[in-house]
Amino acid sequence: MPEEKKPQDPQAEAAETPKAEANLATSVDAAGESADKAASKEAAGDANPKPAAKAKPAGAKPAGAKPAGAKPAAKKEKPPALEDKPFEEFIREHYMPALTKTLETLGVSDLTLAFEKQPFPVRGVDQTPCWQVKGAFQAGQRQFWVGFLKDDISGQKVFAQADFGAHPSLLESFMIDERRVNLDLMVMYVVQRLNGQKWLARN
Repeated sequence: MPEEKKPQDPQAEAAETPKAEANLATSVDAAGESADKAASKEAAGDANPKPAAKAKPAGAKPAGAKPAGAKPAAKKEKPPALEDKPFEEFIREHYMPALTKTLETLGVSDLTLAFEKQPFPVRGVDQTPCWQVKGAFQAGQRQFWVGFLKDDISGQKVFAQADFGAHPSLLESFMIDERRVNLDLMVMYVVQRLNGQKWLARN
């Protein structure tokens, strides 16, 4: 037979009801306290906000940036080549000293050089004046001429020579095979011509 449920004691139920309500109130109070603490923290955070980053003024450039319109550093220009200097300056200040020094090392001790504009001392040749480097040594007994038909070392050039004080009888082309003329070549060609005449001491 099923057991009969005993009727609950009204006094016991009355005693348990306040306890349950107290526990519920305690839980509600605890939850409220937690919420209050969280709210107070948020309020404290709002009360003491972090300083905002300073905004850069409009148009501000990063450190080290070059100002607008700044020109790049100019490159150092290379000095012009000797051969690019004005014709007369090159002949007087570079060619004649270099020729003198080279011939001295080859035993020519009394060389004199002159740079002048006049007709060539060759019979039957056009007597139009042109620039010439005239050299003489061995007391003037041996002479040579390097002529420039234009005021340009790259232009047409001629060569003449004579010894024992005579006038030159032949005007020869000079450096016609050289496309690019420079100081060293101009000196070397004179040495070759004089050496071919057995005029240098080593011969």
